[in-house]
Amino acid sequence: MNPTIPPHIPKARLRTWIPAALIGAAFGLAALSAAAQPAWPAKPVRMVVTYPPGGTVDAVARVIAPKLSARLGQPVVIDNRAGAGGAIGGDLVAKSAADGYTIMLDASNHAQNPALRSKMPFDTLRDLAPVSLLVRVPNVLVANPAAPIASVKDLVAQAKARPEQINYASSGNGSAQHLAAELFSAMAGVRMTHVAYKGGGPALTDVMAGQVPVFFASLASSLPYIQSGKLRALAVTGKARAPVLSQIPTVAESGLAGYEVYEWNGVFVPAGTPAPIADRLARELAAVVRDPEVRTRLEGMGAEVIGSTPAELDAFRKAEIAKWTQVAKSNRIELD
Repeated sequence: MNPTIPPHIPKARLRTWIPAALIGAAFGLAALSAAAQPAWPAKPVRMVVTYPPGGTVDAVARVIAPKLSARLGQPVVIDNRAGAGGAIGGDLVAKSAADGYTIMLDASNHAQNPALRSKMPFDTLRDLAPVSLLVRVPNVLVANPAAPIASVKDLVAQAKARPEQINYASSGNGSAQHLAAELFSAMAGVRMTHVAYKGGGPALTDVMAGQVPVFFASLASSLPYIQSGKLRALAVTGKARAPVLSQIPTVAESGLAGYEVYEWNGVFVPAGTPAPIADRLARELAAVVRDPEVRTRLEGMGAEVIGSTPAELDAFRKAEIAKWTQVAKSNRIELD
């Protein structure tokens, strides 16, 4: 198409002159292109869960997936990709198409891995875009009922009197429980000895058996044992008391002002996913976690329902990465 340039257009303005016909054609092509794009979602959405079936992260996914599917009008298919503290699933999603059809349900290790691993296969902040912080769950500091530790004050006093002689369990080196205990030790000015297990289940078993006296346990997994008397709850790690253990004080209330640690679950997508898709996902997920049935189930697991915006999750994860980077450096904790 070679339109004739009107004679009244000065040569100095030729670069900025566009014939009306070309303007109309351009807008027409844009409209056709937009019309050709199917509304999202037009097919099933894969939810990559970065932990194995049967755990807390997987349980949250299976609570929310059916409701999210109903709101989106498409199946939401759970795909468990466990390993390396969530890094295997994270790498898969980071390298997936940024089209809204692969989303990830991740946990606290999303912010802890960058602090602990110098050889990550992807860049957390660059390659994964935030969608929504769904829930956060405090840990609970538990003790064997036969141990002479009835409170945070008791634990701190004994740890100060016997440096490095009080053992604490964790679900593994660099785990959320390990980092929670190291932050506690730093703030209390004590030194305890870390006993790493291959998972939270074996750690809980040995604490209940009296092999290790204390453990910063997941509230969801330890709650039945606390309620049955097999574990003694000393304090919860959140900013406020947990509704399911309202009689148990927080660590901050117990003398460590400012101590606040959560395990949490959030949804992320590959970087470059269109903002309208991420925003809609955030709205739908917020509606799902606030659904009365879903909220009841999540709160029964000890979770605090959030349902944040993408911007709120982004600010939260950056603050978490900064906090755990400091803890890891101060205690020389590395996973590479």
